[in-house]
Amino acid sequence: MNEKLVTVARFSDNIEADLARQLLEDEGIKAFVMGQNVGNVYSGVPVAIDIELQTPESQAQEAREILEANKRESRELGEDEELDQDEDSEDEPEPGQDDEQE
Repeated sequence: MNEKLVTVARFSDNIEADLARQLLEDEGIKAFVMGQNVGNVYSGVPVAIDIELQTPESQAQEAREILEANKRESRELGEDEELDQDEDSEDEPEPGQDDEQE
């Protein structure tokens, strides 16, 4: 492959970067995680790592759209879970409070 690689996303966490790479590859887009091993150079020392997710230039726009759609979907799912938890907590009495008063 001689096509130029471009950065489509940046991460500070290796796991998030690798999950994003897998998402793109599942959609047929070749993706590469760059900077993943920088932390190994400074083992034991907290380092702010800029991990880049790169794709061929011809697939970059599609990759960005997929990542953005996934981010929106994740946010919506998170909001739904928060709403479910809030509804559950309203049904339960607070600890130390009885439903019946004597």
